[in-house]
Amino acid sequence: MTDLLALSARVIDEGDHDAAGPAARVTFELSELTPGLAMVESFSNVVAFGTGEGLVLFDTSMPQFAGAVVEALRRWSNDPVRTIVYTHGHVDHVGGARTLLEEAAARGERRPEVVAHEAVPTRFRRYDLTNGYNALINDRQFRRAGVFDRQAAQPRFPQRWVEPSVTYSDQLDLRVGDLQFELRHDRGETDDHTWAWIPSHRAVCVGDFIIWAFPNAGNPQKVQRYPLEWARALRRIQALEPELLLPAHGLPVGGRERVSRVLDDTASALESLVAQTLDLMNAGATLDTIIHTVTLPDELLARPYLRPVYDDPQFVVRNVWRLYGGWWDGDPSRLKPAPDRDVACELVHLAGGASQVTGRALALAEAGDARLASHLVELAVRAAPDDPGVHDVRAEVYRRRRSEERSLMARSIFDAAARESEQRGGER
Repeated sequence: MTDLLALSARVIDEGDHDAAGPAARVTFELSELTPGLAMVESFSNVVAFGTGEGLVLFDTSMPQFAGAVVEALRRWSNDPVRTIVYTHGHVDHVGGARTLLEEAAARGERRPEVVAHEAVPTRFRRYDLTNGYNALINDRQFRRAGVFDRQAAQPRFPQRWVEPSVTYSDQLDLRVGDLQFELRHDRGETDDHTWAWIPSHRAVCVGDFIIWAFPNAGNPQKVQRYPLEWARALRRIQALEPELLLPAHGLPVGGRERVSRVLDDTASALESLVAQTLDLMNAGATLDTIIHTVTLPDELLARPYLRPVYDDPQFVVRNVWRLYGGWWDGDPSRLKPAPDRDVACELVHLAGGASQVTGRALALAEAGDARLASHLVELAVRAAPDDPGVHDVRAEVYRRRRSEERSLMARSIFDAAARESEQRGGER
């Protein structure tokens, strides 16, 4: 059994960033952190509390991983599952619930109570409306990371959700056996997020408020995030002075000072991005100016729990703009724009043809400016969508862009563009 608390201490205190491995450690290994408290590492983690009257679980992982989670739990405890708490309604947190309910029925036990914030069912209804869209973007975002295979892309979400049997609005104090769980709602990555304070363990279950990567507060393909409310939630958690931090992704963190440091650094990063963005918005800056002006200190982004390996601070800036300023970026030509293809055809014609544009794009990419090159190559491919040579250059530009990025979101989108043009370029 891995000593997860010792491992996280080593990573944080000694700067051994590689010791923990990826943020989502899908090992299905159960580790008892303290007597009566265990974590199963999955995508996402499942945190289990023994209460004397059955288990209380925070989250359930994904449908395809739930069987392995149950097996790990049963090697630790044969107690019935009494309560499941959804930290929020993302499928990697709620998708395994049906397996747990089926296990309870097979054992002749009563159906576990499922507790969640009142906005979780609304999320499920939105997923039902956008199942195809979410399947496409999740395939694009996670395919290269190996989380999903291509055959699983349609549909991505369960056909039937396990609805919560108990919901709450702002706070809910829950007692199971000899343990008290203080559930609190705050907005962060989602609008339906629950975190929980367990006083007897001096522990806090934080769901996705901490993910051992830069906060997922920007995500360019998903719905609105709430970075300032996220930071405020972390400050409220920090004020409790917890001694054990239990995230849904990544390692648990032990020790009051160490936990406080993780919470403080994460809140500070979000607060800084919001403050800088709002200052520039209030001064009349355009989105283009803002996203190329707002920065965070390199030493903050070097923290092992804040590295931008999943989301990107620049994406968070865009989400702040969207939250407070709407979708228009300040450029009047993009308020009611001409079709992209029409603009591209005109500009490519002025430049002397698609080959001229792709030649310049390739030169820029080879000179180290793949970011600018991608603008040119997109013009060329819109003007000449069936030209294999244009697609060859586009694939090369996005391979370069992919190699330059740290965040999974950016790499995945650039990878999808490269693969698309590799296929089109081969159609000769």
